[in-house]
Amino acid sequence: MTDSAWDPRQYAVFADHRGRPFTDLLGRVDARAPRLVVDLGCGPGELTLALARRWPDARVVGVDNSPQMLERARELDPDGRVEWVEGRAEEWDPTGAGAAVDVLVTNATLQWVPTHLRLIPAWVGALAPGGTFAMQVPSNFDAPSHRLMREVAARHPRADDLRPGLERARSVADPQTYAALLLDLTPDVDVWQTTYEHVLPAPVDGTHPVLEWVRGTGLRPVLGVLDADEQEAFTADYERELETAYPRRPFGVLFPFTRTFAVARTRS
Repeated sequence: MTDSAWDPRQYAVFADHRGRPFTDLLGRVDARAPRLVVDLGCGPGELTLALARRWPDARVVGVDNSPQMLERARELDPDGRVEWVEGRAEEWDPTGAGAAVDVLVTNATLQWVPTHLRLIPAWVGALAPGGTFAMQVPSNFDAPSHRLMREVAARHPRADDLRPGLERARSVADPQTYAALLLDLTPDVDVWQTTYEHVLPAPVDGTHPVLEWVRGTGLRPVLGVLDADEQEAFTADYERELETAYPRRPFGVLFPFTRTFAVARTRS
């Protein structure tokens, strides 16, 4: 596995914190008895299995482009409750499941899909009557965690090689853009933003927890470009910046994290 590949173990380090936005998103989905539920960008599968528990009579499909994540998802699903499908969100065909999708969930995925604003209308248009589209994306790309990552990359000898991977995730739009896009498709739209004040444990002699957080997500494109020695030097420089931006306190480190949510329901 390359360093740019998804690592389910690293991603799971802060599973409780990462899972809360999913729960908040699903709290606004009022589908009663959907027949087909799709989780686009299902990751390691824990949250997709929660969909199967919520709607026990539904057919549930989890789609992800990471073989490592899907391997973990299948391990967590020994009974085969969910259909796990390898595929990229950009290439996913909502009409290819054999039935109209009643609930389409995409959680913390579309930031990795630069063309997602062009894809959403087709996804919503393919929903069953009365279907629901529910999305959540991080909106913290100007936070110190990401700004400092870009600054360290910009002064790195291989800055030109690092730039594309760091810019890709900046395709996230503002809430008004998502609201306008979805309201052109259906009148029943709910868009909101939440800033979570995560409290991360921070042992004095341990790795800075924000570094551990982004190592499982936004830092992956950087690590995938650099060799082992370059990775060590980069993360050391970056961690020094994080220590100042997110100081350790007796209770840990405060890590504010803003996310954008949208739920759209089609006409019955």
